[in-house]
Amino acid sequence: MRLLNFSLLFSAAGLAAAAASPATDSEGEAITETYFNQQRVPPMLELTPTNWATEVKGSKWMMVKHFSPYCPHCIDYAPTFQTLYEFYYTSKPGGAGNEDKNFTGFYDFKFASVNCVAYYDLCIDNGVQSYPTTSLYKDGELKESVRGVKNMTILTGMVEDALEKTKSGTRPANLQIPAPGAKEAPGGAKGAAPKELKKASEGKPAAAADEKKPAAAAAPAPAAAAPPAATPKADGPAPEKPTEAPKPKVAPVPVPKKAKKPSAPANPNGVSVNLNPETFQTLVTMTQDPWFIKFYAPWCHHCQAMAPNWDRLAKEMKGKLNIGEVNCDKEARLCKDARLQGYPTILFFKGGERVEFDGLRGLGDFVQYANKAIDISSGVDEADAASFKALEEKEDVIFIYFYDHATTSEDFLALERLSLSLIGHAKLVKTQDPVLYNRYKITTWPRLIVSREGRPTYYTPLTPKDMRDTRQVLKWMKSVWQPIVPEVTASNAREIMDGKIVVLGILNRDGQESYARAIKEMKSAANEWMDKQIQLFQLERQELRDAKQLRIEEAEDRGDQRALRAAKSIKISMDMSERKQISFAWVDGVFWQRWIRTTYGIDVKDGERVIINDEDNRQYWDQTSTGNPIVPSRTSILETINKVTASPPKIKPKFTISAIEKIFFDIRVTFTEHPYLTMGCVLGLAFGMASWFRGRYRRTRGSHSRLDHDSIGSMKDFAKGSSSGGLSLIGGGSGANGKKD
Repeated sequence: MRLLNFSLLFSAAGLAAAAASPATDSEGEAITETYFNQQRVPPMLELTPTNWATEVKGSKWMMVKHFSPYCPHCIDYAPTFQTLYEFYYTSKPGGAGNEDKNFTGFYDFKFASVNCVAYYDLCIDNGVQSYPTTSLYKDGELKESVRGVKNMTILTGMVEDALEKTKSGTRPANLQIPAPGAKEAPGGAKGAAPKELKKASEGKPAAAADEKKPAAAAAPAPAAAAPPAATPKADGPAPEKPTEAPKPKVAPVPVPKKAKKPSAPANPNGVSVNLNPETFQTLVTMTQDPWFIKFYAPWCHHCQAMAPNWDRLAKEMKGKLNIGEVNCDKEARLCKDARLQGYPTILFFKGGERVEFDGLRGLGDFVQYANKAIDISSGVDEADAASFKALEEKEDVIFIYFYDHATTSEDFLALERLSLSLIGHAKLVKTQDPVLYNRYKITTWPRLIVSREGRPTYYTPLTPKDMRDTRQVLKWMKSVWQPIVPEVTASNAREIMDGKIVVLGILNRDGQESYARAIKEMKSAANEWMDKQIQLFQLERQELRDAKQLRIEEAEDRGDQRALRAAKSIKISMDMSERKQISFAWVDGVFWQRWIRTTYGIDVKDGERVIINDEDNRQYWDQTSTGNPIVPSRTSILETINKVTASPPKIKPKFTISAIEKIFFDIRVTFTEHPYLTMGCVLGLAFGMASWFRGRYRRTRGSHSRLDHDSIGSMKDFAKGSSSGGLSLIGGGSGANGKKD
């Protein structure tokens, strides 16, 4: 929640509430303390402008929570910070002779909070920009600050570092951390509750009923009933009343939920079900059952060839996955509503969501896709550190969605919609395990990354709108869902080769030792190249940020508000997917021998080779700058990439098409990349040709006009001569000149 000027209005409301509502419970008793590990815990210190300087400078260490009682994230964060305070307040220092000393006095470490609605100016002076913000002070000076809702592991890490600096060697090696809202530390001593608590609990049936509820179900205090700023009060998930906590809470026994009615088994007969509009709606779109459906036409030759494999798939998926088919000659309206592009079209449905199968149509390809679809359609699995480690051994590409208790239902719905598009490509899991937080250095939630063979790549956008934009997220997923060095097959060749410059290893799978060595070298080159590109990209972004800052400072110095607004509006893109990428892949040179020999002139029998292929421009490089063939070696690959990606390339490329084909290809590419310029050239050429023909036509017409005029004159003379004495048709003779002898 951002700090806004209208918080001043809430400040007035909070102070008014303070005057009207003293800090009392429902029975009118003042709230004084809470209990943890069966020990009294006084209310957390509340800081105000009056006592800020005295309290913060009066302790060596102080951890302060800046919050707003109206902020949902602050309400979610309250039980975590309250339990952190209670846990440390009741803990004992380690080391011989320190058993009787209290935590606060031994370490001079205190916890406090600031209500930023009541004391807005104080939070602004402390540099607070969002709620909640947790700050650690040493001798009155800020040492560390974190924004947002943080888990117990991150907070205890901050505290333990400070305690170790103060009293080295007095902290336990393995710290057992309580869960937010807990009333006992893990492994803490259990015994009878203090007499005061027992006495306070008598005659409180409502409180006793509350104790039977799980701690996680305790609702946070409503914002309208926020505590007055001037009254000390523990900021927990619910008012901590002695009447409601008369004795240590015993872990509640979970009430078993009513068992759901088991759904009918999928595909009980092992056949492909013929679907019409009515059955399609009742069985597919109106349920959450997964269906694998083909749309076909009886006259389609490809459909006829695929039919036996589809029937065998239905038998293989008996009891596992529903298989169906739609005859588009009979059900034309249904196929029209499905917006099909051709026959056959194969779609996987789950409820109202669908994804198209675009792989090969062999039985093995169908079965492999169907098995992965069954796994993913069950929902996004929850993963912890142990299960994720086991998953890494099976999957090359894993998308990980990190979330915390403040993640909303809208976030999870968007995540579920993404899972279908990943069938056959990658695995998607979600986690809130602190071990995985630390491994991937996650400090904001929710966060999405992809782990490719252990190498993380982070989805850059972090705003809730961007995280829920499934189209934008899926576009990023498609750019990173291939392994670091995937194998090129008929089903993924276009995806791997198009739009990228590909370092393609032509390897022999049968030579196990050389093959393993080549793959290792290519992965090493790929990782080193990606690290280098990330560093260059970050340096480039930093230069752009520095240039933007210089413009802002220059505008501020001149007092030019228009230039200042223009400078601040400059957007710096952090999306690397917009740039043409260098990717790595390999192909089985024996299986694809004919294609490789005719396209690149390479035979794997002569040894394993590497080419750098630019499919968009129908060109490739197969030699280093010294004229030697590129081999599966990290050095050979990296030194050649730098020269190939230079502008212009320092190594002359070869082409995969003939010279005549290259001319037509260049024309087509030019028209595609520069359509308006090309259309202008074509129109200009057409106008020029039209003008030339028009001029030629006019000249030709003019010459005919002159010829006709001369002919008419001659005929007039002929007629005149004839009337005056006769005219010989062959010329000559008497009277030819109109005279008589």
